[in-house]
Formats: sequence, C-alpha cells, structure tokens
Amino acid sequence: MGEPHGHKVHFHGHSFVHRAQPHHKILVLVAFVLVVVATPGRWFVAYALYLALLLAVVLVSRVPFGYLARRMVVEVPFVVFALLVPFVAGGPRVEVAGLSLSVSGLWDAWELLATATLGVVASLVLAATTEPHRLPAALARLRVPAQLVAITAFMIRYLDVVTSEMRRMAVAREARGFRARSVAGWWVLARAAGALFIRAYSRGERVHLAMLARGYDGGAR
Repeated sequence: MGEPHGHKVHFHGHSFVHRAQPHHKILVLVAFVLVVVATPGRWFVAYALYLALLLAVVLVSRVPFGYLARRMVVEVPFVVFALLVPFVAGGPRVEVAGLSLSVSGLWDAWELLATATLGVVASLVLAATTEPHRLPAALARLRVPAQLVAITAFMIRYLDVVTSEMRRMAVAREARGFRARSVAGWWVLARAAGALFIRAYSRGERVHLAMLARGYDGGAR
C-alpha cells in the first residue's frame, strides 16, 4: 500500500470496497447522504451509528485514516459557515465563554457540521476506493444525462492539470520571497486565484476548440 497511483485522491488497494462495482458504490453513497440529511439533528444515537458505519467501511477498505483526514480540507468552507451561524441566527440566546450565541443557531451549526462531515468522509471513501476513470462509466450506467457524464470526465481529466498549475504558481511566489503571514498577503493570493481561473478557462476554451476540430459532437467516448 502507498500513495495513490496517478491520482491525488484514489488510494490503490485490493479490498472488498475497492473491488465493488463503482455504480453500486455511487448508489450506496447517494442513499447514505439522503438518509443522513433527512435525520433530525437531535437524533444523536443515529449520527453515532452513521459514524460507526463509516469507520467500519474505512477499516474494511484499508485506507489510512490520515490519508482521508488530509483530504478533508474541502470541508473548511462548511466549518467556517457553521461557526458563523450561532452569531447571526435569531431567537433565544445563551452566553458561552462570554459570547452571546443563538440557541437555534447552535443546533443548526451542529447539524450542518455533522451532515457535512459524514457526507465528506463518505465521498472521500468512494473516491479513494474507485479508480477515477471508472466513475464516468458508472454514471453513464446509472443513466445520468450524457452532458453531466462528460463534465465529470473532463473534471477528472483536468483536475491534476489545474492543481499542477496551482503548485507552479505557488513555487513562483515563494521563489520571489512571498510568504502569506498576514492579512496583507491575502490580496496576492486573491490575484493568484483570479489568474489561475483565467488560465484554466483559457485552457478549457483551447481544448474545446481542438476537440471540435477533431469531430467532437458532445458524446462521451
């Protein structure tokens, strides 16, 4: 076992979860997320059972917990939003460590964090145990619209390209002595994000024109 072969999310392995059919895993993921979202936030036992089930799947898949934890950075926006909810929500308030927080906002924040964390972990397990090139075929087998399948295929194909471009830009900034140590550095990072978006969009346009020149008609092959 080791780092993924050829992709930043997939973890190479031969467990039962790895061998399961991709379209079956997608169906299970969708059903799991729907059940979690439909569960009331105060059903703590149910959320504990969901977490135990996920941990069992991770153990069976033999994907290291640290491997998944490093990739849970995608949940940061949900965490930030959840932390803000108790401050801006209305209704009765309670004092916590000298801060005035909304009671309903605290419950909403807990439910958001719980559902988001379970959903992100489940999605990461799917991505870590499924080879990326098999996902579009699995979606097509589930009768997902062809355009969505094509978008997913392109996203998987060019995700590493865009992240590699982002790493090169980071190396260039560091070579010029840049360090994001204060709020003043956010402006540089914002400009870099804008430049990355423009480069990715321009690359997408060039790739699309090249595909049309080769007879692309919108169908996934």
